[in-house]
Amino acid sequence: MPSASCARLQALRALVAKERLDGLIIPHSDEFLGEYTPACAERLAWLTGFTGSAGSAVVLANEAAVFSDGRYTTQLDQQVDGACWQRLHSLRTPPATWLAETAEPGSRIGYDPRIMSQADLRPFAALDGVTLVATPCNLIDSLWTDRPALPDGPAFIHPLNHAGESSASKRTRIALTLREAGQDAAVLSDSASIAWLLNIRGSDIPCTPVVLAFAIIHADATTDLFIAPGKIPPAVRDWLGPDIRTHDPAEMEQVLASLSGRTVGVDPASNAVWFGQCLERHGAMVRETPDPCLLPKACKNDTEQAGMRTAHLRDGIALCRFLHWLDTDGHNATELEAASRLDAFRAEGAGYVEQSFPAISGAGPNGAIIHYRVTGQSDRRLEDNEVYLIDSGGQYPEGTTDVTRTVWTGPGVPPDDLKKVFTRVLKGNIRLGQARFPIGTAGFALDALARYALWQAGLDYDHGTGHGVGSFLSVHEGPARIAKSPNTVALQSGMVLSNEPGFYKPGAYGIRLETLLLVRPVHPPAAQADHNADSGRQFLEFETLTLAPFDRRLIDLAVLGPEDTTLLDSYHARILQLIGPHLPPGAQKWLAGACLPLNMA
Repeated sequence: MPSASCARLQALRALVAKERLDGLIIPHSDEFLGEYTPACAERLAWLTGFTGSAGSAVVLANEAAVFSDGRYTTQLDQQVDGACWQRLHSLRTPPATWLAETAEPGSRIGYDPRIMSQADLRPFAALDGVTLVATPCNLIDSLWTDRPALPDGPAFIHPLNHAGESSASKRTRIALTLREAGQDAAVLSDSASIAWLLNIRGSDIPCTPVVLAFAIIHADATTDLFIAPGKIPPAVRDWLGPDIRTHDPAEMEQVLASLSGRTVGVDPASNAVWFGQCLERHGAMVRETPDPCLLPKACKNDTEQAGMRTAHLRDGIALCRFLHWLDTDGHNATELEAASRLDAFRAEGAGYVEQSFPAISGAGPNGAIIHYRVTGQSDRRLEDNEVYLIDSGGQYPEGTTDVTRTVWTGPGVPPDDLKKVFTRVLKGNIRLGQARFPIGTAGFALDALARYALWQAGLDYDHGTGHGVGSFLSVHEGPARIAKSPNTVALQSGMVLSNEPGFYKPGAYGIRLETLLLVRPVHPPAAQADHNADSGRQFLEFETLTLAPFDRRLIDLAVLGPEDTTLLDSYHARILQLIGPHLPPGAQKWLAGACLPLNMA
């Protein structure tokens, strides 16, 4: 009896052949090209069983493959039926490479232009002997008979006391950049960009407070917003003001056609290729440019920075309550129970809205699965004397959090080799967090700081070190990042990025230690002046936002060294000062012990 995935694959192949195609490209994306998608757009998961947030598939008449990156290698093997699918690492074998090596010469390969960006399509378009064919509709949708409905939650106002800048001011800034670039308009598909620009939020995507919409911002600062009419309540319509014209999404092509003869910016990474095709069909001049909201959105203003500190204080209280519970009453909890308990602690605090992503709660060998998602089938009970990894975050109106802690479940003493590896990961977190760097430095130039201690022991990790984090928006935000791969976007004051080195021993344990960092000028100002006295250059540094102690039982002081010991003691003292007064007596006493100087028992 074939699995559901294999049966669906056969049905799709029959439909592909009926459309006179030789294959089909299936990305993990929807029309808005966001990382997280509503249930109705999880086409890759429906077809293959793979539920990771990054992946794709290519289907041919006799071969089919699912691709993902190093974060999901183990998950790919667990979820995808190897009887009918090849399971491939997308960096070692990119989908376009596999297609070139596998497809027959002259093959006609279909794709849905509404859910693929130009950047994603480009490697396939460069192949010799393959003809790409845009399908008029999504072929999977015609097979997915019980497909969930589109989200219908209303938009709500993100007030100025959280946003820190009016939509009119933001639109004026963006319009100026368009005029300077010689553009008449820009298409926006990223729901987070639209939410930031218009100071609205929503609940269409789990864990990400946005409404699904498209927009066109014009060089006169007016904006066309394409959203289902029922999603804009009267108060939100008033909030948007007269310079925001609302349309039903079905009117998108009509409005795009009105831009004939105009120069329109289309982001090749965040806009579906359909937009460029449609604009060109109606006589507009398409210019490939980055989403004009990306960089301004990433550089948080003073209000947003203060809000992030508030969110992390609230989050830190919940985290410390959780770590206390885990150390005293949570020893025999399951992974699901532990994740649920942390969410409950967050929910008891002020302002908590929801998780910023489904928690990664991995005990023992499950922690080695970098993006492990615990289910009822995989749920594992925490056992004594093993490593437990919890990666989670919260959404608050003031900001978004993302934090990972790895702890020892006790009551025994951790093995020395485990402590040495943990401490090397910790040193990487400390070294990166202490970095000072000249203005203009991109994140890849700092990545080695987080890996250096691991490299000295012949160890490494197969994921980036840092991603941007939004302000009551997506927990993963561009355009800056910290990773081995080059990225020309410089880190700028106001950006918030994660700092998350790790190490993963398959079948044994995973270690990841994540804090969020705010980029700021060297502080205090006098230090900046002293720092620049010789070079005359302006420098930036990081402020650590996350407030949760590291497990002292897993620290090897000889590996950590005196300098990093002093730095960690200072961080723990800050946590105790800020979080301690907000905890109940038992948790407060536990925190005092967790934050003791490391050379004290």
